[in-house]
Amino acid sequence: MPSTDPRILRPVLVNTFGVARAMDELRQKANSTGEMWRLLTERFVVDLDAVATLLPSEEPETFWLPARA
Repeated sequence: MPSTDPRILRPVLVNTFGVARAMDELRQKANSTGEMWRLLTERFVVDLDAVATLLPSEEPETFWLPARA
């Protein structure tokens, strides 16, 4: 995450209603869940628990090692 300038005030979203409204506004710009996280944290000060409640969790793709012969 880029270091943000502390002198620039960002809106604070501390409940799921505010986070949901922000997510609706950003939905066209975000191509993935990770992109949505990035956009939210760059533009707002967010309650991460509220974001985690609204965004579906992404399980990492399983990477299988080749079998030994």
